[in-house]
Amino acid sequence: MRRKLVLTLTTRHGSRQVFLHQILAYLLLIFILLSGLSFFVSNWLLVKTHDDLTDLERNHRDLSEQYELLLGTQQLYLSELTELGISLNDLSAERERLVEENEEVGETLARLESRLGLTEQPSGMTLEQRLALTRTAARQRLFLLHSIPNGVPISAERINDSYGMRMHPVLNTRKMHNGMDFKADRGTPVYATADGVVEYAGYRKGSGFGNLVVLQHNFGLKTYYAHLQKVLVESGTFVHKGQKIALSGNSGRSTGAHLHYEVRFMYRPLNPEPFLQWGLDNFETLFTKIEEVPWESLSVMYPLNQGGTQ
Repeated sequence: MRRKLVLTLTTRHGSRQVFLHQILAYLLLIFILLSGLSFFVSNWLLVKTHDDLTDLERNHRDLSEQYELLLGTQQLYLSELTELGISLNDLSAERERLVEENEEVGETLARLESRLGLTEQPSGMTLEQRLALTRTAARQRLFLLHSIPNGVPISAERINDSYGMRMHPVLNTRKMHNGMDFKADRGTPVYATADGVVEYAGYRKGSGFGNLVVLQHNFGLKTYYAHLQKVLVESGTFVHKGQKIALSGNSGRSTGAHLHYEVRFMYRPLNPEPFLQWGLDNFETLFTKIEEVPWESLSVMYPLNQGGTQ
């Protein structure tokens, strides 16, 4: 018969016997249950910890990427700030240069306005408006300086006879001299004093002019070039101011090599002297000295012109 260890538990309700192997079985069962529970809890904690670590690694990686992105953005901002600083410095230097240039432009414009007679400008005009007005006035004056005879037609030694009454050197009688005589050697170039069209080019019989060139200009004006050695243009052709049109000589009724030069308005002779001296610097003088031409009617076409053209 096998020996068994028996424990007797006595309470007020009575006594109870418990065998040792039963106790061990209970303890073993409890141990197994606790071990199983511990295993599942540990596995759950391990899985959860692994997931947390994975999340932490992912968050760390995201944070690292964001940090690198922020570092790159910061470097980009620093680079842009540096470039902006350089651009601001360049802009400041450019502004100073433009201010200096504007001052120079203003001084130059003031001189041009003075030369063009635009001394009384409306108040409050901007620099661009003044430039536009000055440009328009300059174009008008240049057009008139190319359309109306001005300047000398030949590089001459001196003027022999001027416009007015004189004793004719050939006819030996007192007659009106309708032009000016420039003493010059034969073959000296003769130039057109304004743009125009050749009305006549050749020998003019019975006039005493000999070889003659007559140019028609704008506004009813004409110029005559007489006693020429050679004519270099043909009738009906256009010529421009400063173009060589002939060579001076001694043809016709003449006592020596020279150029006879006339300015006419509607076939009426005018004193060439004011035309010879007329230019941009004394633009208004012509319109007051030559009273035979109705300059005031030009104000309809060129309202900016002052003096006699208004």
